[in-house]
Amino acid sequence: MLEFFESFSLWGTIVNTLGVAVGAIVGILIKNLSGTKKAKEGGIASELPDAIMKGVALCVLLIGITGAIKTENIMIVIISIVVGAILGTLMRLDSGITALGNFIEKKTGGKLGSITQGFVTASLLFCVGAMAIVGSLSSGLSLEHETLYAKSLLDMISAIIFATTLGWGVVFSSLLVFVYQGAITLAASLLAPVLSAVAINEMTAVGSLLIIALSLNMLGLTKIKVMNYVPAIFIPILLVLFM
Repeated sequence: MLEFFESFSLWGTIVNTLGVAVGAIVGILIKNLSGTKKAKEGGIASELPDAIMKGVALCVLLIGITGAIKTENIMIVIISIVVGAILGTLMRLDSGITALGNFIEKKTGGKLGSITQGFVTASLLFCVGAMAIVGSLSSGLSLEHETLYAKSLLDMISAIIFATTLGWGVVFSSLLVFVYQGAITLAASLLAPVLSAVAINEMTAVGSLLIIALSLNMLGLTKIKVMNYVPAIFIPILLVLFM
């Protein structure tokens, strides 16, 4: 039965999507059972969500740093970030994903609490890493879903932790995971000829730099519109051909 499902190129993405959704729902259940929503202002329990989020942010920062230092050509990273920022800003990607989060929140009538922050933060974390790109390409080119299986497990654990503080927005981020990784999977045959090992390495470095920016936002140190920089992840595909 499993072999039947694995014969579909989008199977890995579907598993990843379900992993995020299930993990987030588990996180919300943990949050509700812990009673943090009813904690009194100023009590120890009321400090837990913030403490957990700051701890997770530090872990995200470490992930970003370990990936970013793998670059072998810093100029590719710099140019990619600059060009990506220009493209993302002109395309108003940050405004678009924020508007989408607000739309979902409005459609739910506010019954699920704040959606936007969790939706934006979790979507970026699950999409900008190297595993999202490499795993989707493997699924599309050779029907090998192992990378996305591993990513699904990691994302599910992360979703549990994020949802305990960011709520239902993390659940809805699974939709963007499906669209983003699904698009890469379906376009794999077109991307494969230009995706050398060097390009993937530099894409990883750029994506990791965005993860660092995301962690700084989570720590409340910056207000970087990280989504506007997402096009930067794909700029190294072109730059490695000339540098």
